[in-house]
Amino acid sequence: MSKPIMTNNIGVIVDSFKVGVREGLLKAKQVGADGVQIYAIKGEMDPANLSSSARKELKDYIQSLGLEISALVGDLGGHGFQDASLNREKIDKSKRILELGLELGTNIVTTHIGIVPDDRNSRVYETMHEACVELSRFASDMNAYFAIETGPEPASHLKSFLDTLGTKGVSVNFDPANMVMVTGDDPVQGVYTLKDYIVHTHAKDGIKLAEFIDPRDVYGFYGYEAGLDHDKIAKMAETGPTFREVPLGEGKVDWNGYLQALNDIGYKGYLTIEREVGTSPEKDIKLAVDFLKQYRG
Repeated sequence: MSKPIMTNNIGVIVDSFKVGVREGLLKAKQVGADGVQIYAIKGEMDPANLSSSARKELKDYIQSLGLEISALVGDLGGHGFQDASLNREKIDKSKRILELGLELGTNIVTTHIGIVPDDRNSRVYETMHEACVELSRFASDMNAYFAIETGPEPASHLKSFLDTLGTKGVSVNFDPANMVMVTGDDPVQGVYTLKDYIVHTHAKDGIKLAEFIDPRDVYGFYGYEAGLDHDKIAKMAETGPTFREVPLGEGKVDWNGYLQALNDIGYKGYLTIEREVGTSPEKDIKLAVDFLKQYRG
C-alpha cells in the first residue's frame, strides 16, 4: 500500500507535557503542532474558575502563538454516566465545559461515558442512554459535539448505541491505540464503521500483550470495578502485563491503512497526539509530530 497523503492538522494535548497550561502551550508551538487540546476539568481550566475576561485573554494568547484549540477534554472520570446518582452534576458540568470550548473557539469536548453494556434492557444502559440523549441534544442545538473516546467497546457496538440517540451531538473521538490495546478491534475497519460520527481523533499507538483483556478491568464499570482513573491506566500502559503504549509507528496501529481510511471517509479534523507514559514527554511528542508530518504531501 502506498503511503497516504495526510492533510489533517496536527494537535497536541497540552497536559501531556506535564508543565501547566501556559508552558505547555509554548511547548506545543515549539514541537511544531498546529493546535492543542486542553483538559478543562479542574484547577485553572475549570469553567467555574475562568471569568469572561480570563477566557478572552486565554483565547487571545493561544491565537498569538499561531495555535488553535482542537478540542477540550471534559472527561469527568469515575463511571462516566453509569451512576444515576451522579449524573445531574456531571451533565451540568459537561455543559459548562462545552460552553467554555465555544468561547475559546472549539465546538468539541472529548469524554468517556463508561463502557456501553451489551444488554440494552439493563439499568446501566438506560442510565447512560438518558444522559447521552440530553447531552446530545444540548450539543446539537449549539452545533457542537461531545466526542466519546473509542476503546472500551468494539466500534460496531458503540455505533449501535450512538444510532439510538436521535442527534449527533454525542459523536466520536477516535483513538486507534485504545482499540488495539484493549478490545483488539481493528482501527481501520473502525473508521469505516463509525464514519458518520468521527469529529476528532487521538494519535497514539500501542500493543496488546494479553490474549484476553476485560475492558472493565481497565475502564471500570458501575457495580464491578472502580471507575476510570487516568493515572491507573497510564501505569498499566507503561508497566502492566496486558498492554503497552508505545511511540507512533512502533505499535500495532496500521498507520498507512488508518490514515487512508480517514481520507476515504472525508475526515478533515485534527490528529491530536496523546502521550500518557514515559519520562520524556516533550521528546516523545516531538517524535510523534515528526512521524505524522512525513505523511504530508
